[in-house]
Amino acid sequence: MEPIKILVVDDEPKILKIVERVMRKEGYMVLKALDGSQAIRGFEEGHPDLVILDLMLPKMDGYQVLEKIRQESSVPIIVLSAKGDEMDRIVGFRMGVDDYLPKPFSPFELALRVKAVLRRTLGRGFDREEETGFIEVGEIKINRRTRRVTVAGEEVHLTAKEFDLLWVLASRPNQVFSREQLLKRIWGAEYLGDMRTVTVLVSRLREKLEHDPGQPKYIKTVWGIGYRLECPSE
Repeated sequence: MEPIKILVVDDEPKILKIVERVMRKEGYMVLKALDGSQAIRGFEEGHPDLVILDLMLPKMDGYQVLEKIRQESSVPIIVLSAKGDEMDRIVGFRMGVDDYLPKPFSPFELALRVKAVLRRTLGRGFDREEETGFIEVGEIKINRRTRRVTVAGEEVHLTAKEFDLLWVLASRPNQVFSREQLLKRIWGAEYLGDMRTVTVLVSRLREKLEHDPGQPKYIKTVWGIGYRLECPSE
């Protein structure tokens, strides 16, 4: 079996070396890039399974790299950046980031987050009873093995986190999940982010699945608690 490939993008050679050492220790193959242009080239030529991306890059900043990758792929992306204020995190998540770790960071925590994201992306992050492989709710069809989603017969491209959220909700239709439960199920128990991360992800998912995101047919808000996926009546 081919090793998992991780593209690490950072303009600081010292940080690049630290992340490379941690990832290689975990058994991953590491691709490296020092600027935005190298990142795009490394992504297109290397086909990584996960990207660790700094935002403040020369030639092409991290947001541009993120936008370019998201136009082509739903590969999971973890942002590792000194730009750690709330607005930067929200913008990142809206653009399709799967996780966000501010600098300075703990290499051990980074390794845990990478494992958690890959576990979900590669289909090993849910309970056995959820591993049915295929779920259909109304016009939405979800294939977990191929991670393919269609709405009314048209394919919808989801990020890794968006797919994970949809699968969790669809696996237990009409069950209400609190934001805390979703945070732990999707990001892992070790994740230290806040509940607004879930709100942003739900908003993104509605934009892609619902005919009218302002009046959602499927993903319902249960005020004061969280969210549920409703099976529409025939």
